[in-house]
Amino acid sequence: MRVHFIAIGGSVMHNLALALHHKGAIVSGSDDEFFEPSKSRLAACGLLPTEVGWHPERITPDLDAVILGMHATNDNPELQRARELGIKVYSFPEYLYEQTKDKKRIVVGGSHGKTTTTSMIMHVLRTLGRKFDYMVGAQIEGFSTMVGLSTDAPIAVFEGDEYLSSTLDPTSKFLRYKPDVAIITGIAWDHINVFPTWESYVGTFSKFASTIMPNGKFIYFEGDEELQKIAKQLRPDVEALPYKGLNFSTIDEQTIVEYEGKEYKVSLFGKHNMQDMNAAMLACLQIGITADEFLTAIQSFGGAAKRLQTLQKGVNSIAYLDFAHSPSKLKATTLAVRERYPNKRLVACMELHTFSSLTKEFLPQYAHTMDVADDAIVYFNPEVIAHKRLQPIEPTEVAAAFAHPNLQVFTASAQLVSHLSQTDLSNAVLLIMTSGNFDGVDIKALATELIH
Repeated sequence: MRVHFIAIGGSVMHNLALALHHKGAIVSGSDDEFFEPSKSRLAACGLLPTEVGWHPERITPDLDAVILGMHATNDNPELQRARELGIKVYSFPEYLYEQTKDKKRIVVGGSHGKTTTTSMIMHVLRTLGRKFDYMVGAQIEGFSTMVGLSTDAPIAVFEGDEYLSSTLDPTSKFLRYKPDVAIITGIAWDHINVFPTWESYVGTFSKFASTIMPNGKFIYFEGDEELQKIAKQLRPDVEALPYKGLNFSTIDEQTIVEYEGKEYKVSLFGKHNMQDMNAAMLACLQIGITADEFLTAIQSFGGAAKRLQTLQKGVNSIAYLDFAHSPSKLKATTLAVRERYPNKRLVACMELHTFSSLTKEFLPQYAHTMDVADDAIVYFNPEVIAHKRLQPIEPTEVAAAFAHPNLQVFTASAQLVSHLSQTDLSNAVLLIMTSGNFDGVDIKALATELIH
């Protein structure tokens, strides 16, 4: 099997390339830029191209498939050459389905919590010695890559993203997976560059539910009104399985899950994580794993990277890093930390980094999302807004949108770092939330410096 990747340097694309390489395929690829860690990881396996850029001569008739990343445009010269030769061109999700179409597929979708839920399922399966293929949007402890493919695993677990598949395939990625077991954790408007209205965004999740395989399962958070509506519109052969959060208590900053008369100590905390845990457990029940097996195995789960990841612990202070950037994620994460540490000062710092978050019309969605924080800080870079060709926004507009009485807004990372360095973090929790890095800040080093 010979496979060529157009835009091999992407975060998930290079993981698929590594997975196919480990499976025994002959892999090649091109890209016009490479960043870490994909550059080093590709080089270690001999997959890093010797030259940067697009080289149509690399597209040869002996290729079995070309996989096209979102970074590549419709006029890409390698794509044009593949078309001329009649080589099958797949989007990333199309190829994942092609590799797993004979397996039982569990697909986790939702505006928030899908990485954590997918990671929990993966952790439990690995702990119990079950073979499975997978794709997840973060680095998980115990897994060398974010994609794993095999010839003999009977199960595949995918994180299902609602964003577009490729320049040739303008449909949501999760519409290509055809799940036997589908999970939707919740719906909160995001990706407004692709889904300009609430109705269009909800619509893609409704379509996802319609792609469930015959006699499949639809696992959904029962507290979401839109998911309640979707559940009522399912085909008769699809079984709806609603869930809520698992019962839990917190004793001395230790989370204890209570289920059927037994107690299980887990490292995760927050109501949103207890909801995700229940969704993951329900999915595992569908493939023959018992609740006790699941909850026993999940006790050793430390979480996914950048999902309430502990950066630094001091004598009476702690710093966390979270991927939260959309309003629903921001609110759930901040509330979880507030409930975990009711007697500590909560300093919450987030970066507006995505297309949606930097769009002036979308800013009001952030109203009161950080209300439980004692100190709220928002950072954005006006140059990123200009690069995305969006309408400029002012710090005063951001402050008004969040509606937090103690909100401070920064537009230069040096000023942000200086402010945090002068903030009293004794008996405090520093919560850093971003899908970026505050324009080059070494977040781990900063947390180490701030928390003693």
